[in-house]
Amino acid sequence: MKAPITFIWNKLITTDQKKSGDFYSQLFGWQLKEVDAGPLGTYTIFQQDGEDVAGMMNPTIEYTQKLGARWYAYVNVHDIDRAIIRAKELGGTLIAGPDDIPGVGRVCLLADPTKALIRLMQPTPP
Repeated sequence: MKAPITFIWNKLITTDQKKSGDFYSQLFGWQLKEVDAGPLGTYTIFQQDGEDVAGMMNPTIEYTQKLGARWYAYVNVHDIDRAIIRAKELGGTLIAGPDDIPGVGRVCLLADPTKALIRLMQPTPP
């Protein structure tokens, strides 16, 4: 049985992880777990009671660097390449990716016809 196509992750893109991390940890009681993301810098995982609830990182692609801080929602898809083709047929634009994240899956950033941004993820099978 395939997983439903649904929102599966949220990520904050910010130029000031310290300030944003302090804000959300104080607002929601989240703990911060920093992970070395190699050339992408530090990826911070927000956790609550030991469970991962969201992520945070600096902007890494030119398109998003000029947009300022923002939250991205990730949608689980069964076949990211097929979803990208279909999005383009429907007037969407591929902004970045798809990129492979070892142990996580393949991700891309799309803009819908109104320029709203969304991330798609094809998770790595368990």
